[in-house]
Amino acid sequence: MDEPTIPFGEPELWRVSTFQRAVGGGNNDGGSRYSALSPSLMADLQRFENGDAGAEVLEVLAACLRHAQDMALHLDRDGHVLPLTVFPRERLFHTPLPLEALYATRFDTVQLLQVEQALLHAPSHGRDDMAAPAEMCHPLGPLLWHMALHGPRHELLPELAGPAVYRVAPDLAVPTALSGALAAAVGRLRQEPISLRALAAWPGFDRERASRLLNGLYLQAGLIVSRTHPGANGDSWFSNLGKW
Repeated sequence: MDEPTIPFGEPELWRVSTFQRAVGGGNNDGGSRYSALSPSLMADLQRFENGDAGAEVLEVLAACLRHAQDMALHLDRDGHVLPLTVFPRERLFHTPLPLEALYATRFDTVQLLQVEQALLHAPSHGRDDMAAPAEMCHPLGPLLWHMALHGPRHELLPELAGPAVYRVAPDLAVPTALSGALAAAVGRLRQEPISLRALAAWPGFDRERASRLLNGLYLQAGLIVSRTHPGANGDSWFSNLGKW
């Protein structure tokens, strides 16, 4: 017999090739990639279309949060389909994969296959056959943080790009323990507005790591973006605030 392709103890996940045949013969155009979404959410996602590549996972998660709509994402995880259902209002997500296996994923290689309106909804106290099992639902914050810092996107999200300075909201609770350069950067961002250019010049940072940090803070609803600050053009002395 052939060796199994899924580690022992993990749920049986569809192969990507089988999934693509089931949803439309492997055609990955925008029409098949997004299914039964609201017109406003569809228009938001289509802003990110880039040829056949389509929107990235992080862009879709950001749109899900902005519209506060439950969505089901199907991701290519090492040739198998990883389903994630996101409940932004409850700040939860559902997955059949154990958390240990989920966070062992090489998120930098994960690709988005399809997005659709969620069939499941967040766990409720009453009896409901379509409620996601509570034991398979987990806090959304850590997943968003992990996806921002380790996922395939290495540039600022479109909502953050352009002339701006950034600051951390006073009440932000980062969903994981920070140390080293990340902890120092978040501490400084709590105190003063910083441009991407200045942040990228800090010890332990480059432009990619600075962008990932800002994306992660934004997805935690903890980033204040100012486009009218004197440092927003990236050239004035204000944009050098925070250089060490």
